[in-house]
Amino acid sequence: MGLRQLAIVFLVPLAPVASASDWPQFRGPGGTGVITDSTLPPQRWTTTENVAWKYEVPGYGWSCPIVVGGRVYVTSCVGQTKMPAPKTGYYAPRDTKTLTGEHRWTVFCLDATTGKVLWERVAHKGPPQYPIHVKSSYASETPVSDGERVYAYFGNVGIFCYDREGKELWSKSWGVYPTRVDWGTGASPVLHGDRVYIVNDNERSSFLVALDKTTGKELWKVERDEKSNWATPFIWDNGKRTEIVTTGTKKVRSYDLDGKLLWQLGGMSSICVPSPIAAHALLFVSSGYEFGRPRPVLAIKPGASGDISLKKDETSSEFIAWFRDSAGAYHPTPLILGDYLYMLYSTGFISCYEAKTGKPVYERERLPGSFTASPWSYGGKIFCLSEEGVTYVVKAGAKYELLEKNVLGEVALATPAIADGRLFIRTVTTLYCIQKPTK
Repeated sequence: MGLRQLAIVFLVPLAPVASASDWPQFRGPGGTGVITDSTLPPQRWTTTENVAWKYEVPGYGWSCPIVVGGRVYVTSCVGQTKMPAPKTGYYAPRDTKTLTGEHRWTVFCLDATTGKVLWERVAHKGPPQYPIHVKSSYASETPVSDGERVYAYFGNVGIFCYDREGKELWSKSWGVYPTRVDWGTGASPVLHGDRVYIVNDNERSSFLVALDKTTGKELWKVERDEKSNWATPFIWDNGKRTEIVTTGTKKVRSYDLDGKLLWQLGGMSSICVPSPIAAHALLFVSSGYEFGRPRPVLAIKPGASGDISLKKDETSSEFIAWFRDSAGAYHPTPLILGDYLYMLYSTGFISCYEAKTGKPVYERERLPGSFTASPWSYGGKIFCLSEEGVTYVVKAGAKYELLEKNVLGEVALATPAIADGRLFIRTVTTLYCIQKPTK
């Protein structure tokens, strides 16, 4: 290779990739919800204090924002009429709706520093073909990005892949599947290596599918003996192997990267929403429908095979480090910080357990309000965003202490994103960028 050719090679810009300071998926790097950067967002904010910018997101959606390479991606479904904010708390199970008229399933890309819209793309347009819960949306799944591409998934509409400049590279759909009591879809896609993984648990034909992230080609698809669930799958790199862990009402199941079932266990609650998480060489799975039992939390050791369900009255086994039958939360995914596991409950409580043993540290401390968004952490603090738009700041550690209460005053169900010292909070109408003032 000549000098001129070598110079040309070095002048070609490298494709951006997701960095450790990005928030590329639901609950950020590794799905932990924890940021350890040196530059952190503030602890306190209002609708004006420590607000770098805010953007009124067109349409309606409860997908979470993601942040990659200085860009914020958020999805929404834009209809002909403006949707009213949902009431908070619980509804009757059959409170559903099917909207009419043309809707546009849309992806927005914003500059993370300024909030300027860099591009927006309509992935699909037409009238909705399926009902949803009145508290849900037609854009509830969180997109995922590898830094080079962004993958926007809209459940019964399909998945759409764009490059950084908004060019559609591919799309794929599996048609419309009914969900339990017409509540709609919610499980987000995950990325690992050169693949995108999607779980679609529904009332007709549930499946887990692997797609080539570059082309969208279906690499494999396995049927699941499940009805509707809303839990995002989790990629567990545990040192022995890499597993795709899925939470389900009938069984928690783990698959290898080719879709082969590795292990499974029963005993989940009748509705499964929280995603698994991992720390301390353990996998933590949970579910906790508030109006029934069980509401389990289990810590699982790597290397399991077959059915590892606990027998009656067992609280541990060869591959289960510990089990608690009434500690699980309904909507929020748990948070692990240091040696402690924190559970945030939809009914407005927080509990803390020793992560390695499951021993209670404190239980059911009151946080006023209802909670759907999952907790997150930075700077040794735990942040809990209520459906009422209030973020409660709790000191991490063995003693419960409420430090702050930050009020936005608008309904919020989406889990925020954190990147480069900025916190991105989505309410029913607005995406806020929370940041310490620059000098």
